[in-house]
Amino acid sequence: MVARMAFLPLLRVLQGARKTRSWAELKLLLRDRFFPARTTCANGEDPLPPLLFQIATAYWLSQAIYVAAKLGIADLLEAGPLSCTTLAAATRSDSRSLYRLLRALSSTGLFSQVDKERFALSRLAEPLRSDIPGSLRAIVVTIGEIHYQACGELLHSVRTGSTAFNQVFGTSLFEYLQQNAEASDAFNRGMTNLSSLLAQAVLLAYNFSGISSIVDVGGGEGELLRRILELYPGTKGVVLDLPNSIGSANHLSDGGRCSYIAGNFFESVPEGADVYLLCGVVHDWDDHHALKVLANCRKAMMKNGRMLIIDMIVPEANSASFSKLLDLNMLVMTGGRERTKAEFYALLDAANYRITRIIRTMAPQSVIEAMPK
Repeated sequence: MVARMAFLPLLRVLQGARKTRSWAELKLLLRDRFFPARTTCANGEDPLPPLLFQIATAYWLSQAIYVAAKLGIADLLEAGPLSCTTLAAATRSDSRSLYRLLRALSSTGLFSQVDKERFALSRLAEPLRSDIPGSLRAIVVTIGEIHYQACGELLHSVRTGSTAFNQVFGTSLFEYLQQNAEASDAFNRGMTNLSSLLAQAVLLAYNFSGISSIVDVGGGEGELLRRILELYPGTKGVVLDLPNSIGSANHLSDGGRCSYIAGNFFESVPEGADVYLLCGVVHDWDDHHALKVLANCRKAMMKNGRMLIIDMIVPEANSASFSKLLDLNMLVMTGGRERTKAEFYALLDAANYRITRIIRTMAPQSVIEAMPK
């Protein structure tokens, strides 16, 4: 019986995914979790430079990937290999320079050079396509633009403790996005694409049965909430976010099951829900600002309401973890931070919550469930 109950979320997600377009995202999550793409080394390769030098120049590769994403190379190669001349004409690029870009990326396995002039898509580059579940094109573009520029001033953040983004752009990230439509569009689409994959991991890990209402605080275009509502037809929801983050999203409004509210979670959140969902929100802020959001949610929630925080947890041990690099990104971009388990306990205790459980998912993020004290 215990084993059967443990598999209930998996069975529910599999059954629900078969009926919706979520099946493609779920397959992608499972494939990348259990069968990750690998690149192979060919015989006769040139000797590599020292490892430290390779790490220090990694931004050469990241910017090359960004350029390929920005130009839409993966979309052009969807139907099969094309010559560099054809690709250059379609992207209004210099043919020889584009050839050098694709040659370099092919050497890493991102694309395949099939002959002297033609290039093809590889499995590793599939997520750079725009029209597939789990697309990473938009997030790669925003990382290659505003994140890249802000990270160039990491030294400023380390020396002063202040946000490098503000130093570079003269305003905070979220204020900048409200003022720049193109950057906001890339950022929001990137977050929505990531949410599609994260939603499958969350649904596999957490059972939303018996929950009648959810407020997705800072939920952007509402992708995560939409996935939850697809699988739990008895649940209703509200997405709260800034107007530019919500954009023109309206696909949840049909049937009155969900609505969008433009607002500021530092001021207030909708009242009376069973669950308040904070996905990728708490890590955007330092403790002072995070406590404001948590306090507003506690004020709004019902007596037996629940808080669900979906974020990475930094391991206490001196071990490799993407969360430690993401923590630097938050320092640079928003002044926020990734937190250890002990830091989450301290933060939620200060906000007058008690953590009831922490559930790991197949994604790097965990689900932290808390209730009012």
